[in-house]
Amino acid sequence: MMGLFLWGRFRHDVVALAALMACVIAGVVPPDGAFAGFGHPAVITVACVLVLSQGLRSTGAVDWLARSILPRDAGRMVTMLALIGLGATLSGFMNNVGAMALLMPIAVQLSGRLELTPGQILMPLAFGTILGGMTTLVGTPPNLIVSGFRQEAGLGQFGMFDFAPVGVAVAALGVIFIAVIGWRLVPARKSAAADGFDTGAYMTEVRVPEKGKAVGLTLRAFESEIEDSGAQIVGLVRNEVAITAPHGGRRILAGDILVLQAEVGALAEALSVFDIKLEEEKASPKVEDETADDAAGNASQVAKRSDDAAESDAEETYESEDDIVLRELAVLPGSTIVGRSASDLHLRTRYGLNLLAVSREGRPPQARLRKLKLKSGDLLLMQGPAETMSEFIKETGCVPLGERELRIPDKRMAIIAGAIMLGAIGIVTLSLLPAPVGFALGVLASMLLRTVPLRKIYTSIDWPVIVLLAALIPVAGAMLTTGAADLLARFLVETIAQGNPIAALAVVLITTMFLSDVMNNAATAAILCPIALGIAATLGVNPDSFLMAVAIGASCAFLTPIGHQNNTLILGPGGFRFSDYWRLGLLVEVIVVAVSIPLLLIVWPL
Repeated sequence: MMGLFLWGRFRHDVVALAALMACVIAGVVPPDGAFAGFGHPAVITVACVLVLSQGLRSTGAVDWLARSILPRDAGRMVTMLALIGLGATLSGFMNNVGAMALLMPIAVQLSGRLELTPGQILMPLAFGTILGGMTTLVGTPPNLIVSGFRQEAGLGQFGMFDFAPVGVAVAALGVIFIAVIGWRLVPARKSAAADGFDTGAYMTEVRVPEKGKAVGLTLRAFESEIEDSGAQIVGLVRNEVAITAPHGGRRILAGDILVLQAEVGALAEALSVFDIKLEEEKASPKVEDETADDAAGNASQVAKRSDDAAESDAEETYESEDDIVLRELAVLPGSTIVGRSASDLHLRTRYGLNLLAVSREGRPPQARLRKLKLKSGDLLLMQGPAETMSEFIKETGCVPLGERELRIPDKRMAIIAGAIMLGAIGIVTLSLLPAPVGFALGVLASMLLRTVPLRKIYTSIDWPVIVLLAALIPVAGAMLTTGAADLLARFLVETIAQGNPIAALAVVLITTMFLSDVMNNAATAAILCPIALGIAATLGVNPDSFLMAVAIGASCAFLTPIGHQNNTLILGPGGFRFSDYWRLGLLVEVIVVAVSIPLLLIVWPL
């Protein structure tokens, strides 16, 4: 199971379920207890917190909070500190991926004012939201898992703010370091003071029209004409046959599809030279073939058309150009369009939207636009009516990177959503009810008061995470009952820690941090908790110190884009590469270790 998690070829929930089935077949998990994990308190609490987080998002409560707290005219350091601090605070009380998604458009807008690249704000914000999750019981799933293992060990659950004494100190120092110094270590993928933000090169397709100016030119001559725009030809499609890196001497024929690599701002300029249009352009809605499904709009629609041009396009599907918007959307890890192409989605016929271009990890993907299987972190250049675009974003779970026009804050509903969240937290904090029951009451209140649309109750839950947790809990239990956890614990204590409790604590923390960088943090917590309990039992010391070390380590995935969903989310918008994360991430992890070990020994003495 660990090998498959590290390989990353299969989804984490699939691997966890396969491991559970293997344990049942092998006889180490009883068949009647195979699915007991779905009723585990940690699983129920995670699902409920995700729903309550959706209420804060959909009512605009966080938008109002951001506008109230973030300074408008402050310098870089103050603005950074306010933004990252807000992200960390929100992450303590709502899903940290949701907090990142909410603040991401604000960060992109601030990058222009602060004369920074988007990535120089997005990575600090992502790291801040990850740090904030370690401060409360509901801040991140690993904390709930750790609390669940403590209860199963007969020690009771951790309280709502038991994580705060160490978590707040680590998060606060991490946020201050990132806001004052750390952001300077983030690679700048675009020159400062540039308009907009660098999403890297997009891949898009243009069709050469009959009697077009480009017909008869060589590809080399075509590129020389559009040289000022910075666009270049990376492929050619002729008679449905794709040619990668075509020779510059090849002549362009009418009907050819040219695959262009260009930034968003350069598209219109490049295409206007020859008055050609994007391949995913308008098509008669009566046409039912694949091309019609994927048909997209003219790049010149980015700008306002002249009256004459509008009259000549009387057959255009859209009734009013005033309602047409161009949006750059980031694909979230849990989006429903991950693994599907524009053809699969029938964007044109089903939604009335056009997919104009795609950017992946700052580079154009090597595939036909309409056939490209979308991945989390991709950036999509979409065009269509504003209302339809809003519905598409809400339905699929993408994040708009332009002006936020989708969530109009409702002050009354925002107050209700905030009160429900605070009420649930109060119930849990005062130990009036167990955490799953307290947050389930909050979900019921959200349903009755409609702070979350009923159709969104279930779609707001990250089901792959739920299945992952529910499947791993019996597997982790098998590690305890079979003695596997004790075996691993003795190895770590005797071989690496040499019997020293403080060294063993550091080993657990660093091991957890390393695994969180390369695999799901919830899976890491579920695997390490039995081992941590075994180490504490072997040494005869306080198990809480080791469980807290697991919780902190599982919340510290800063070295790679795959360790945490927030790191994946900024990969495309920041134009980052896989190796860009460790420069800042390594120092943040060093700070976490240096601060948390002494605090653990003080707050949770051995």
